[in-house]
Amino acid sequence: MNQDFIMQMVPLVLLFAIFYFLLIRPQQQRAKQHQQMIEAVKRGDTVVTGGGLVGKVTKVKDDGEIMVELADGVQFRVVKSTLSDVRAKSPEKE
Repeated sequence: MNQDFIMQMVPLVLLFAIFYFLLIRPQQQRAKQHQQMIEAVKRGDTVVTGGGLVGKVTKVKDDGEIMVELADGVQFRVVKSTLSDVRAKSPEKE
């Protein structure tokens, strides 16, 4: 009976291992990379918000917010955690 129980548990353990390495672990790594990307945002970077707005960072505040310029003279306060992408510094206008 003990060996029957072990043989029934082997597929479940293998299934969990497959889920961990194919789904859970990559998602944790993506979340960690996203968090590092958000923490590294600096003045001059181009960012994309969760709502799809693209703008240039003009000021980084210590309270988890940044100031983003969407158009000339139009600035918004944005919470860092809502950023979906941080791109390198925007190319200078020629």
